Amino acid sequence: MSIAFLFPGQGSQSTGMLNALMRHQAILETLDEASDVLGYDVRELDGETALESTVSVQLALLTAGVGTARAFSAEGLIPDAVAGISVGAFAAAVQCGVLNFADAIRLVRLRAESMAALYPTGYGLSAIIGLSEEKVVSLLEQSYTENDPVYLANINSRSQLVIAGSDAGMQKVLVAALQQGARKVRRLPVSVPSHCPLLQSVVTTLRSMLQNMILGAPTAAAYIGNVRGRPLRSSADIAEDIVSNIAHPVRWTDTTSVLEELGCHVFLEMSPGHVLRDLARQDNPEVKAIAVENTEISSTLSAFVRSSDW
Repeated sequence: MSIAFLFPGQGSQSTGMLNALMRHQAILETLDEASDVLGYDVRELDGETALESTVSVQLALLTAGVGTARAFSAEGLIPDAVAGISVGAFAAAVQCGVLNFADAIRLVRLRAESMAALYPTGYGLSAIIGLSEEKVVSLLEQSYTENDPVYLANINSRSQLVIAGSDAGMQKVLVAALQQGARKVRRLPVSVPSHCPLLQSVVTTLRSMLQNMILGAPTAAAYIGNVRGRPLRSSADIAEDIVSNIAHPVRWTDTTSVLEELGCHVFLEMSPGHVLRDLARQDNPEVKAIAVENTEISSTLSAFVRSSDW
């Protein structure tokens, strides 16, 4: 294996992200397809006010990721493996042929609506940089209460973890983390407590919708799961990973390590942003990590990416 496509999750969004995508026929067709499924122009979802909505953010991320990947694939750049963090996993499942794009849109819209309805205010995500997973778990155990629950949500890298829970509970953990030597803590622009047991009911809702969808057989591209950070080979296993990851911590650092072990030495992060590129550069320095962002696709770029020098 040589090339992996990585798909970002919530927190990578930015104002104008859809309208700033590369001018490529595959992307234009993806934007139109998403608009047809939604019943309105998907390009409206990337405005500053629109991106205050969990629903808008997740649908925009899905569309941007799928469109960018389709553009590269149309130019002959086919990934050997795919992985997406959180809602990015849906784009990865589309890329490897398990989900069709229209069904992915319906699932992501339901996912986001269900998340927002459960916790409209008072909950969210926060990042802790500079402490080990063991130390953060210890702080969570010390701070947890039934009224102010807090959980481990993401293991993004060996030194960057994300916690989920109530505002008050997270604040208690963040203060303690700084006292224990964390280099940095910050609240993330996510308004729901993703990837923890508080969202188990969303998993049930998504499973119910998924039962009425037809899954495709995975293509040659390996799909690396969120929940266990391991390769998944069957449609059923991939489908279970995308619907259940919202209630489990995402082991992203395991995902990138597995990709490297499988022989992927180039990571291409699909639009938008460069969060996954930056994480890969921390934990996988031997890998060439590139954030596509708004780069124009050309034969020169494709040749560069496939260069034997990598």
